[in-house]
Amino acid sequence: MTSGAAAFRFILNGKSTEVSGIAPQTTLLDFVRSCGLTGAKEGCAEGECGACAVLFVESGVYGTFYQAVNSCLVPLPAAAGQEVFTVEALAGSSGTESGHLAAVQQAMAEHGGSQCGYCTPGFVVSMFAEHYRREDRAADVHALSGNLCRCTGYRPIRDALQSLGPARVDGQFARRLLEPAPAVLPLRYESGEGRFSRPCDLRECLALMEADPTAQFVAGNTDLGVMTNLRDRRFPHLISLEGVAELRGFRDEADYVEIGAGLTLSEIGERWVGAPAIFGEWLRLFASPLLRNRATLGGNLGTASPIGDSPPMLLALDASIAIEGVEGSRVVPLTEFFTGYRETLLGRCEILRAVRIPKPFPELCRFYKVAKRSVDDISTVAAGIALTRDADGRITLVRLAFGGVGATPVRATAAEEVLAGTAGGAADLARATDVIARTLKPISDHRGSAEYRLAMAQSLLRKFWDEAAW
Repeated sequence: MTSGAAAFRFILNGKSTEVSGIAPQTTLLDFVRSCGLTGAKEGCAEGECGACAVLFVESGVYGTFYQAVNSCLVPLPAAAGQEVFTVEALAGSSGTESGHLAAVQQAMAEHGGSQCGYCTPGFVVSMFAEHYRREDRAADVHALSGNLCRCTGYRPIRDALQSLGPARVDGQFARRLLEPAPAVLPLRYESGEGRFSRPCDLRECLALMEADPTAQFVAGNTDLGVMTNLRDRRFPHLISLEGVAELRGFRDEADYVEIGAGLTLSEIGERWVGAPAIFGEWLRLFASPLLRNRATLGGNLGTASPIGDSPPMLLALDASIAIEGVEGSRVVPLTEFFTGYRETLLGRCEILRAVRIPKPFPELCRFYKVAKRSVDDISTVAAGIALTRDADGRITLVRLAFGGVGATPVRATAAEEVLAGTAGGAADLARATDVIARTLKPISDHRGSAEYRLAMAQSLLRKFWDEAAW
């Protein structure tokens, strides 16, 4: 890439659309609405309601597919070269003439799934992606878990989805899935209000960061996008990581698994077929499908939130972090990665390339999350617990990892030392929970008091013990 371009193009509802003179942090949602495509709405501006859902054409393990995402969290230049559909394009998609309802729209109408109608287009988009699913399976109602109905009309919406048969194979949308999705190509876009770079090479990515002290890395934008929308933060230069191939690798070897930091959580779920149970438990509780379709593992770690969901899970699995920088590469244990509240040991011109998890995995691994809602919510406390026992039932390995109990995600190493080598009896557990009470130092905030967080950390350890069937 050389000098920045003043315009770029993408395909919107089947038509090539040019963008020029628009601030790079303008959202895809705001742009499509400015084009008169007002089916997508802004409900929360942080990816929790799904009213803004649109479809991207993507490629993955199962070939080409439609992926629903929150357009309120997609920077408009991220759509450059891509193919996007809004709810307005779906009529006629079942093989009928243009203007006739798509099968998902007809099902919503017949089952009374639309009440005030504000959320309906977002539900329809998520239903559409599930209807044209990549696997031969029954419709999964959890595909709609990122869409919020404020009229509490979930039952007819569920019924509408479950009433659908297979998508027709003779319509334009079915035919589109027979062709590859657009590639993510390099981009350098500039307007009077900022720059957006999308390199496709790690070395160039780091060089861009080194050359511009104002630059900020961005991947799925599910965190920075909230800062932009709700806190009015503006970043003079965004360097997108979506096209960097070196960040998108996945290796499942005999003695380790290496997960590219630029893979979305949904992509990891598709690729890691031999994952331990703790991974599936964590993935199901991480935000919603709409957010998992954009959020990356590297982004969740890089934000260094003390209530991020991935650190406790990865700490329990003894993960390490592969880091690349202009001065070389290094691998560090995740236990050393977080240096303070929202701080990591990454230098300004360094990037998290991959997460490496050693094998064999522990005998027992569980992930727990305490939140005000059972799914699609921010943690008050999260825990990743791993255990291995020998033939005599004695503990040979134990890891107790927690989020939400300090300025950083932590391992409760003092409690681990109490349990190591024991038979894990009631007295051993009591000593460990007592150590947790004395060594963890949570704080109080609007999500929970320090006392509550400490009680939950102890309770989760007891829960694990009960489930481990000592």
